[in-house]
Amino acid sequence: MKNDITLGKLSLINRVLYSGFLLTISLGFCMSALQILMTHGMADGEMGLSHKDVVYSYYGNRNGSKLETALKGKMKLKAPPEVNAVLIEWAHKGAPESEWSTVLPLIEKHCSKCHADDESDLPRIEQIDVAKSMVKVDEGASISTLTRVSHIHLFGISFIFLYIGWIFSMAEFNPAWKVFLIGSPFGFLILDVLSWWLTKYWSEFATMILISGVGYGISAFIMLTVSLAQMWLPRWREPKYY
Repeated sequence: MKNDITLGKLSLINRVLYSGFLLTISLGFCMSALQILMTHGMADGEMGLSHKDVVYSYYGNRNGSKLETALKGKMKLKAPPEVNAVLIEWAHKGAPESEWSTVLPLIEKHCSKCHADDESDLPRIEQIDVAKSMVKVDEGASISTLTRVSHIHLFGISFIFLYIGWIFSMAEFNPAWKVFLIGSPFGFLILDVLSWWLTKYWSEFATMILISGVGYGISAFIMLTVSLAQMWLPRWREPKYY
């Protein structure tokens, strides 16, 4: 059954409303991609999201401690190389309390600005018991972190795809491809979150995280672009200004 309500027939008010939402969400996606590059993308110490970054973020670097992985990865540029070397050496020694008086001033100077923030999820490493816990083998994301981030993503992002898909459902598009594009982001989102948990225990599943992220990114991009084009380009739009 053909839908008589198409994007080109919408009033100016509705087109402005829907376009404002789509453009704001597009900016949100850009900020999300930037945030990923600045966190997960630095897990191996080099800018750019790679397979190794994903493995380090979720499975961990089982050949080193949490502290060493952070100082060689996403925290590499937060302190001078000589400071990182001292902290890594302290970790290699097993974090002896006898050297805490040497280590603490370095942590307070270069780390506490972010780690001491009450609104941050970063560990309070200026506390010796917390710092000593960071010299344990790096096993990636914790179960509590995965649980928290998983429910936020599943609840929040599914609503974003709901509204993007609802607007796109009014587009003039091949019906079969329309069904696929509307449904695929939800499937990729579930696959994405599931692959976090699988990668936590088996590093081989890290590729699934990259595939699912690219998958729902492409689907969302197509729906956003087509929806905006059909609302504003003369080819689809009918003159309706109220």
